[in-house]
Order: sequence, then structure tokens, then C-alpha cells
Amino acid sequence: MTSASGAGLTIEVAHATRTLNTDHLRLLLHLVADAERFTLRDVSVVLTDHATVLDLNRSYLQHDYHTDVLSFSLTDTPQDGLDGEVYVDLDTAAERCAEFGASYEAEAMRYAVHGVLHLVGYDDGTASGRRDMRTLEDKYLRQLATLLRDMS
Repeated sequence: MTSASGAGLTIEVAHATRTLNTDHLRLLLHLVADAERFTLRDVSVVLTDHATVLDLNRSYLQHDYHTDVLSFSLTDTPQDGLDGEVYVDLDTAAERCAEFGASYEAEAMRYAVHGVLHLVGYDDGTASGRRDMRTLEDKYLRQLATLLRDMS
């Protein structure tokens, strides 16, 4: 397992044969936190595989199926800052990115944003909630792309 941390955000790669540019991921998640007006007090993002996410889904949510991302809030009142864990299934991102016309990295980054938005309090349990979250994911991915383009 590899790990990188800073400013309340830890990114770990665990049980994964794939990875992401963690500098870009860190930048993206700080963009989300700033825009949503939340502090990443103690947030861990774990980049992992199908088996790990499925095991967590079974153990903690009693769901016996694969999913792209899981979020576990460790904060009762996120107004003070976010504490939580986000598990991103990199295998799913690799398998499904072409289906959405996205690169592997963009798809995996979308999952991480989605997970952090759940920590902030967004819910995709309804059609309007799913639309709202998708709109925000798109917005933050565009902002990252623009920022990276401007930096180069």
C-alpha cells in the first residue's frame, strides 16, 4: 500500500493493480471542498479494487453487489469539517470508462468526487439528486481540466 497525505486529505492505494495521478486527485478534491465550503479535516481516499469494495459493501451496507465508490462519513455535523473515508474501485473505472466516453483517469476521478459529495451531504437516491450530483461532478472535472491546462 502506498499513501500520500496533506491538509486533511490522505490518498492511499491498497490492493489495486491500477493507480491515478494522486497530485491531480488531491487538487480536484480540494477544488470540491473549497467550492462546497467544507474543510477536509480528516478524509481518506482509498484507491482499490473490486474485491475490496465488494467486501466493504457486503460488510457495512449488506449489499451483495459491486459498486464504483463507497463513502463512509465519520462526522455527525460536517459544518466543522469533513471526516470520512472514500473507497474508489479502480477496476470499475477501467471497465466502464469507454461506456461513458471518458478516460480511465477521468472516470476514476468522477468516482472520488462523487464519494466526497456524499460526505458533504448530497444524496443520489432520487432522479433529481442523481442529476444534481452528475452536474457537480462534471463541473469539478471541467475545473480540474482547465486548471491543469492553465498550469502547463
